[in-house]
Amino acid sequence: MCIFFVHFWHENKVLPSTHLPFMVFITGVNGLVGSFVAREFLRHGHAVRALRRPDSDLGLLQDIAGQIEWIEGDILDVPLLAQAIRPGDIVVHSAAIVSYAPARQREMFRTNVEGTANLVNVCLEKNVKKFCFVSSVAALGRGKDSVEINENGQWQESSLNAGYAKTKHLAELEVWRAAAEGLRAVAVNPSVVLGPGDLRRSSTQLFGYALAERKFYPAGSVNYVDARDVASAVFLLANSEITGERFILNAGTVSYRDLLAQIARRFGKRPPPWLARPWMAQVAWRMEKLKTLFTRHEPLITRETARLSQSHYVFRNDKIKKELGFTFRTLDESLDWTCAGLKGSLPQRHPKEKV
Repeated sequence: MCIFFVHFWHENKVLPSTHLPFMVFITGVNGLVGSFVAREFLRHGHAVRALRRPDSDLGLLQDIAGQIEWIEGDILDVPLLAQAIRPGDIVVHSAAIVSYAPARQREMFRTNVEGTANLVNVCLEKNVKKFCFVSSVAALGRGKDSVEINENGQWQESSLNAGYAKTKHLAELEVWRAAAEGLRAVAVNPSVVLGPGDLRRSSTQLFGYALAERKFYPAGSVNYVDARDVASAVFLLANSEITGERFILNAGTVSYRDLLAQIARRFGKRPPPWLARPWMAQVAWRMEKLKTLFTRHEPLITRETARLSQSHYVFRNDKIKKELGFTFRTLDESLDWTCAGLKGSLPQRHPKEKV
């Protein structure tokens, strides 16, 4: 797609396309980002083939599931990938395990790193048209002295980089290794993705926290981006001549206090009134770890998330604005949309019963 038209396309105006319809193969399509990436390509008349496990929850795809060609399996199955991916496809890789639980480190490494290596190797063999990797700002690393981070930063080993961050960094190295071998590849690094996803998973848990009227807010700040903007950026980069580049996708930065207050207000809930001191966060993750010994559930708070919740970073978005003329939705737009979508999916309860 011609870059000249990017600004007008992003304002939801239909553009004349110079590209014939093509096939896009998507991993992680049942996740928040993957589901909107699929919608974006379908909206522009392109065919979508997607990988899913047999037991995948397709709740976020109810409106488009029938328009997708499904392949059952996972990215650790190399022969299956070789059958599913065809020459000339665009491949969008958004599948990943997002976890801060120590017990899932090995599983996360296999999926996030080994799975990415499998995928780029097959894409090289098949000579795909473009490979778009949905990474994370976590892959950029956080140093103790870092305040503002852009795409040029170098990875630093630090206690601020959790196991998830390390797997995304290593996965990016696999992408850039394949790019050096001839794969036409780009990566996007979204910050915390806002959208009407699953309240039990990833960034949407923030909305569940506000819904539950929790009492404490962390001292740190949140970098955020709308799921629709992530999908738009992936689509534009897939249709561009840009290759071998990464782009931070971040609309802005807000304190946890303000973010949780704004979410709570939209749900008619009381915002968290008290600041969680660093020592309190340390106590909380230890108690949560003890609790998981009995519940066998993944902890809501870990040593890494407790530490990160106290930190302040700004991820710069100048590069994608300059290269594509890209504009991001405002926080109000994203929160209005997300909360409205989540309200529609919440179970009906007795008026006196707390969510």
